[in-house]
Amino acid sequence: MITVPVALGDRSYDVLVGRGARHRLLEVLPVGAARAAIVTQEAIGVPVDAGIDQQTFLMGDGETAKDLETIEDLCRQFSRWGLTRGDVVVAVGGGVVTDTAGFAAAAYHRGVRWVAVPTTLLGQIDAAIGGKTGVNLPEGKNLVGAFWQPSAVLCDTEVLETLPPREYRSGLGEMAKYHFLGGEALEDCNLDERVAKCVAIKAEVVAGDEREGGRRAILNYGHTLGHALETAGHYDLRHGEAVGIGLVFAAVLAERLGRIDRARVEEHRHVVGSYDLPMNLPPDADATQLVELMARDKKALHGLTFVLDGPGGVEQVKGVAVEDVQAALKEIAS
Repeated sequence: MITVPVALGDRSYDVLVGRGARHRLLEVLPVGAARAAIVTQEAIGVPVDAGIDQQTFLMGDGETAKDLETIEDLCRQFSRWGLTRGDVVVAVGGGVVTDTAGFAAAAYHRGVRWVAVPTTLLGQIDAAIGGKTGVNLPEGKNLVGAFWQPSAVLCDTEVLETLPPREYRSGLGEMAKYHFLGGEALEDCNLDERVAKCVAIKAEVVAGDEREGGRRAILNYGHTLGHALETAGHYDLRHGEAVGIGLVFAAVLAERLGRIDRARVEEHRHVVGSYDLPMNLPPDADATQLVELMARDKKALHGLTFVLDGPGGVEQVKGVAVEDVQAALKEIAS
């Protein structure tokens, strides 16, 4: 078992990575919790034993269930069951579950402690780490939420063995991102080490910028276009697949702005391709719509804003010209 600390002062916690990590739940529960509300989905099928009075609350599947209606439904069920501020919410599932259950915990009684038990690769290396919780609006992804750190995260790599191949590949989109954030040696690691390395990279960034006031924005590398593709909605893309396309787009855009050279762009294509992820826009992509959606991104404070590679590494770049964005989109068109 590998332990990765997330150093946030009095909100610090540990991430446990390894086979069977979910069986350590009782050890990491907050002191004094008498009841555990287990939030999951019917299809997850990963049992956990909190060792205290527990009840399971099911939410719907997919991004469409990650909305304010689900938050209200969960909080009302918590209330009817008698969950108190001293108890705990346990999120068992992928990114949709951890994002939603974490936000429900943040909102209920103005904050109930929670523990994440991510069951997908995407959840283990990204969604469950760092306390960013939230849900979608019809206008865009993750536009309503809160920073609410968990008490612990249990990344049980054993459960990844049962993931459908495409769901596993979706997590590889985030792993590809970490390659450009200091994870160049990932390809030489076994699965537990890869997950722990990605967690450690994210934990270091979060510890220095918990509320995304500056450097934490680099964790969104590849996500601006990725989220736009997801919000457009009619493309058959998983989150990690959209991020893969977004990484290549970000590299092409960075080259157009003179930040990186063609060799670095090809490195992006190589890494994304090595994870069997798509690298081009869907054939029916509407560039005008995608630009509009990217302008609506919650990171876009001063015109079109992107996280881009450059001489000093990956960083946030504001005020990117629409013409450059359109040209980069055209280059990655199918």
